[in-house]
Amino acid sequence: MLKFINTLKRNEEGATAIEYGLIAALVAIALITSLNVLGTSLDGMFTGVSDTLDANAPAAGGGAAPADPPAGT
Repeated sequence: MLKFINTLKRNEEGATAIEYGLIAALVAIALITSLNVLGTSLDGMFTGVSDTLDANAPAAGGGAAPADPPAGT
């Protein structure tokens, strides 16, 4: 029984797996946070571009109507 307990004390495979799991969780949290901030920034940038284009675009349907073709052709 004492040999079994000593073997369990020296076994570090479970601890290593837990450490890798914690590292993966921290990387995932950092990735989610950075993508969230980047997404908000991109949303603001595209909204600004869209507003600028809307302000400078000619009005829809505001152009002259196409000329009628000459009669008899």
